[in-house]
Amino acid sequence: MTIQGFYLMPHPPIIIPEVGKGKEAKILSTSENLYKIGREIEKIAPETIIIVTPHGTMFQDAISLVNEDNIQGSLKNFGVPQVSMNLQVNKVLTERIHELAIEENIPTVMISNTFLKSYKSTLSLDHGVIVPLYFVNKYYNNYKIVHITYAPLNDMSLYKFGIILKRAVEELKEKTVFIASGDLSHRLKEDGPYEYSPFGEKFDTEFLNNLKAGDVCSLFKMDEETVCSAGECGRKSAFIMLGALDCKRFNGELLSYEGTFGVGYGVMKLNILGEEESKLKELEEIKNLRYSKKLNHQDAFVRLARESLTHFLTTGEQLKELPDYVTEEMRQNKRGVFVSLKKYRELRGCIGTISPTTNSIAEEIIRNAIEAATQDPRFSTVEESELLDLDFSVDVLTESVTASKEELDPKRYGVIVTRKGRRGLLLPDLEGVNTVEEQLSIALKKAGISSTEPYTIEKFEVIRHKE
Repeated sequence: MTIQGFYLMPHPPIIIPEVGKGKEAKILSTSENLYKIGREIEKIAPETIIIVTPHGTMFQDAISLVNEDNIQGSLKNFGVPQVSMNLQVNKVLTERIHELAIEENIPTVMISNTFLKSYKSTLSLDHGVIVPLYFVNKYYNNYKIVHITYAPLNDMSLYKFGIILKRAVEELKEKTVFIASGDLSHRLKEDGPYEYSPFGEKFDTEFLNNLKAGDVCSLFKMDEETVCSAGECGRKSAFIMLGALDCKRFNGELLSYEGTFGVGYGVMKLNILGEEESKLKELEEIKNLRYSKKLNHQDAFVRLARESLTHFLTTGEQLKELPDYVTEEMRQNKRGVFVSLKKYRELRGCIGTISPTTNSIAEEIIRNAIEAATQDPRFSTVEESELLDLDFSVDVLTESVTASKEELDPKRYGVIVTRKGRRGLLLPDLEGVNTVEEQLSIALKKAGISSTEPYTIEKFEVIRHKE
């Protein structure tokens, strides 16, 4: 037996009448269609509901599977502890999913209260599960669950994990439905919960249109800036669901879409139309093409940073000869250089030099790219398998000059603070650093200098090279 139903369901707590207290009427279409899915699931009468949420116990490097007999929780964080659930976990199916994931080298972790003690945490049902199942439970509650919290892994890993889910269900002949819990862009309006982005509406439109068309390849090809700027939490849930649909031709039936509160709430049922060949080979080609474009980036600075780290992680040695594309400027000039690595728009490592320590900008890049991946004490060492998911930026520093606080501008100038041999540096134009006070506070903290101590200030500019 295979999975009997596939659903994309949002999880806004305000849609629960006990939370919304009338405000839920503003997204009536969403609630009506969530009830509709609840009635449909009642007719299917699954033994198990597989649900993927963004809001459970999340690890950065492994998908979480709940491994307890039961898991309970409520919406007490939203003022209504009386809206609660205690759900039985299908441990047999969960364990088989975990076993298959290990076999296929998809990082997963089985979490229990005992396991989470070392993290000073406990298991609890999150609103990403409670809200969708609230509408199911109005009609049907004779089921167990497989509770999954996705991790920020690459798209292919999530897709392959979905294939594993399907395989486990078929092996155990479980009658199941699949719910991908997630909201779309949180940046649709100026007065929304997050800073507005024009990419929010663009993401929601493209994402839903591709799902409606059953166009998996176009979903994988979506522009990275659009995806990363949208501020959504449903895409990765959906990619696991897409993997569970591998070898199936399907379309998406969009039941409703509303953005009343500045967040996109899409309710969709995916309909299987027939059989087709696996998409894995085609998706691997898309992934490899994207990686090839990164490797051959036209900007010589970031290309050299990536090549330096790639060479080191694959051979264990530093580049000994400069590639032909390295410019005369990079060969002849000396500058301080910072190399930053980001993974899914989150910092993964950053190391740099205020003043040059090598014979050229090129050598500085080669050295600091490796250092950023292996020596930043805030992060674990970067693995070769992460290279595809990394974005590189290289900041070449100008000479610093003494400055007063009034001469600073965190968008234009970086800052160096110094006192008795202690120095702290902060690059310019960093996300979340909008004022001189914020910039100085962070730089002082990095240097271990109290704000009450006297210190000197220098400013500098950077020439930033990004992928």
